[in-house]
Order: sequence, then C-alpha cells, then structure tokens
Amino acid sequence: MTAAFAIGTLVAIQSRLNGELGDRLGDGVAAAVVSFGSGFVVLLVICALVPRVRAALASVWRTIRTPSAGRGLLRWWQCLGGLAGALFVVGQGITVAVIGVAVFTVAAVGGQAITSLVVDRLGLGPAGPQAITPLRLVGAVVALAALVLAVSDRLNHPSGLLLAVLPALAGVATAVQQAINGRVARTASPDAYGAVAAGVINFLVALTSTLVVLGVDLLFRGLPRGLPTEPWLYLGGACGVVFISVAASVVRMVGVFVLGLATLAGQLIASLVIDLAAPAAEHDVTFSVVAGTLLALVAVVVAAIPNLSGRHRPLRRI
Repeated sequence: MTAAFAIGTLVAIQSRLNGELGDRLGDGVAAAVVSFGSGFVVLLVICALVPRVRAALASVWRTIRTPSAGRGLLRWWQCLGGLAGALFVVGQGITVAVIGVAVFTVAAVGGQAITSLVVDRLGLGPAGPQAITPLRLVGAVVALAALVLAVSDRLNHPSGLLLAVLPALAGVATAVQQAINGRVARTASPDAYGAVAAGVINFLVALTSTLVVLGVDLLFRGLPRGLPTEPWLYLGGACGVVFISVAASVVRMVGVFVLGLATLAGQLIASLVIDLAAPAAEHDVTFSVVAGTLLALVAVVVAAIPNLSGRHRPLRRI
C-alpha cells in the first residue's frame, strides 16, 4: 500500500511536468513522445547493464510464441498496455495546463474506480478474480460523485468540462493497463526484473503509438514550438519508468482495484498540494476542486478497508 501511494505521488508530479511541457510546446502529443522517448532510453540502458532484465524479456517472447493450449499463458494482446499509457500521458499534455492536476486526477479516479472493479471481477490481473464487496462498490460510487463535484464549477464552461472527459477515459484505460502489465511481469520473471521487463514493453508500445499519432498531428497542425531549456521538464519519462515497473510488481499482491485506490490516494493528495503551491496560469483551485479531491480520498479509504483489515476476498476459480 505504501509503494502504491508513492506511485500515485509520482503520477501527480508527472502530470504537472508533462502538462507544462505540452503547454510550452503547444502540442500535448509531442510532449508525450518526449516523455516516453526519455523513459525508453533509461530502460534501454538498464537492459544493457542488467542481463536478468534481458532474460525476462526473452521469457515473454518465448511465452507469446508458445501456443497456450488453454493453460492461461500470456497472449500477444496482453503486451499492449502501453496503448493505455499513451492515452494517459497524451491526456496530461493536453489538459493539465488548462484544468489543473487536481481535476485531471479526480477525473481519472472516476474512470479508474468503476473499471478496476470490473477488471478485478473478471480476473484480468495476475491476482485472479476478486469479489465486488459492498465497500468496494460504495467506494466506486463515491469516487464518481467526487468527479461530478470537482468539475461542477465547469458546467457553464463546456470546453473545460469536455477536457475532463479525456482523463476520465485515461482512468478507464489505466485500470486495464495495470492488470495486463502485471500479467506480463509475472510471465517475465517472479522478481523485480520481471516488473522492469514489463516496463520496457509498455514504453515500447506507448512510444510507437504516440509517434504514429504525432505523425498525423504534424500533417494537420505543423511543427510544435521549440524545446524548452529547463531540464526538469524532461523528468516525466523517468517518473513513468518507476511507477510502471513498481505497479507491475505490486498488482500481483493486492489486485487492480486496491492498487488503483492506493495509487489514487497518493495522486489526490500530491495533485492538490501541487495545484495549491504552484497553480497553473489558466485555472484556479476552487472550493469544488478541493471538496471533490477530499471526497475522492474518502472513496479510496472506504473501498480499501477490507484489505487494510486483512479481509481480502479473492474468488475461487472453477
């Protein structure tokens, strides 16, 4: 739970970095390419220096090429979690400078909370099927209420409200991403090297997909502005390397829903602190944003109570 909370803090920091970079470039897609490109370079260096990461990647390749014969082995499409990551990071680059980190995070909470319930119930993650308990359901409903509250002051501004839809869709995709990345990590290796291998595959898919989108973007919108000189704006990729790899490891122990909630708790607190300490020029931190953030944090605590008390209820496979 502590590791997942730390992941959420990094996600909030990454959101501000990529959002600011997208604003400076005038192109959120270009910012996503820079983020994934820098993170992928870091992972390639790790692969070159650590043989066990390369062995874990080879294990994933062998498993995909081996017919599963109904044994539940990894399928090729389960290696496409990076597509969800691409949507999330592009969303950061496009929306955060306008709606702020807090609203982006609360919108992602609403999308992720409901979807992770379904993902866990279907057993898409490596922890297997998880029961939909009353507390989990209440937590998901409260998370949706928090989303509505956080964007309530934007109901008279359709453009700002429309921008909140993108992080909500990114939250939906993130729940699926965490599940299948966990499966990739388990297939690669049962230790931390498997989680890093899952990160390599995730970043490769995400970088490839964002490059394709950038190509289309350049045809219609032209080149982005020049790259900013501040080095801290390029740390979003490094943040992504850490939280994708750690999440792929942690999800095997706690499941998608609890991982998502603990991560979101870190995101919510960190995003509110970031927006209060250094608000972006295009938005203000309003009462509804603060109230929605706190309500979403309540949703996290309510839904996580069974796991915090040790009453984790996995479903038996038949």
